[in-house]
Amino acid sequence: MDEDETFTVAIEADTTSLDRALADLSDRADRFGSALTSAFAGAVTGSRSLDSALKQLATRLSAIALDAALKPLGDFASSAIGQLFSAVAGAAGGGGGAVMPFAKGGVVAAPSYFPAGGRVGLMGEAGAEAILPLSRGADGTLGVAAPAGREGQTIVFNVTTPDAPSFKRAEAQIQAMLTRAAARGRRGV
Repeated sequence: MDEDETFTVAIEADTTSLDRALADLSDRADRFGSALTSAFAGAVTGSRSLDSALKQLATRLSAIALDAALKPLGDFASSAIGQLFSAVAGAAGGGGGAVMPFAKGGVVAAPSYFPAGGRVGLMGEAGAEAILPLSRGADGTLGVAAPAGREGQTIVFNVTTPDAPSFKRAEAQIQAMLTRAAARGRRGV
């Protein structure tokens, strides 16, 4: 690889949550500006005393702050009630595909509610969680077992380079080659 070659990396990101947060922040800033303008306009025109204008401003700012503070709680309650009703409706109506089996394991990537001995359990609240089926060994122990007949792969990858900087420049290519080798091994190619 020549030293004057360059790599271009394209990064794509889902920015919808950032857009929503910025729109919410913009809305709150507009409400704050409107409250401030209204209070001082009333004081300047003489329709209200400065004291009553400042009291009105404080009341409106408190309401805006309270709305912002309670919004996450309201969103959580709304989501929890919706999931609970959908779970109850799915259980009562036969599910119609609403029940997701995990006999072979799986991953729960978002907060989800489940029945837990007369109570409601919550999983996935701090990020992705794995569900692993347990199996009993020949000696009676219960635990997670690797699939029978499959051993871990060993991939030996030798890299010869004249110096550390040239290795650093080729590191991304080496990682890609190693990833492709591991994928071929998983497919049995």
